[in-house]
Amino acid sequence: MEDRQIIDLYWARSQQAVTESDRKYGAYCRAVSMNVLGAREDAEECVNDTWLHAWNAMPPQRPAVLQAFFGKLTRNLSLDRRRRVHAAKRGGGQTAVALEELADCLPSRGTVEDALDADETARVISKFLRSLSKTDRALFLRRYWYLDDVGAIARRFGMTQGQVKTRLYRVRGRLRPILEEEGICV
Repeated sequence: MEDRQIIDLYWARSQQAVTESDRKYGAYCRAVSMNVLGAREDAEECVNDTWLHAWNAMPPQRPAVLQAFFGKLTRNLSLDRRRRVHAAKRGGGQTAVALEELADCLPSRGTVEDALDADETARVISKFLRSLSKTDRALFLRRYWYLDDVGAIARRFGMTQGQVKTRLYRVRGRLRPILEEEGICV
């Protein structure tokens, strides 16, 4: 079923919208959630929550890219769940490692100004990503959006883990001065 038809089902408040969403994008959303959470049951709950949030968002929203819309919902729900589960304990896992790698390139948290600057930061990072080679952009997104581990990225792109780490390090090194140049405090 085409994305436009699925969106139309949401707008018509048809339960089939959820069925079609899961049929077309369920595996994708589960993979996104599993990369964040690492627990099949938790990932399944987040995917179910994704359909609920989509149901509540459409209408009034009419997403331009349905896969990205579902991916963003799933990722944010999974990150929220991970924060709740790991609030008392800080531990391993790819999410913590990936976010730690980016720590030098992201604004510090906690202030109202940071919250207000989030859109500007996203705009600058998006512009930066568009300037990268297709491979570097894909590596960056696989690591920091999808939170894939370095080994999985290396296998996907036919590279060694060292090559992936080096390229990501260089990309982060190019991102930081751009953020600073734009006046984004890192």
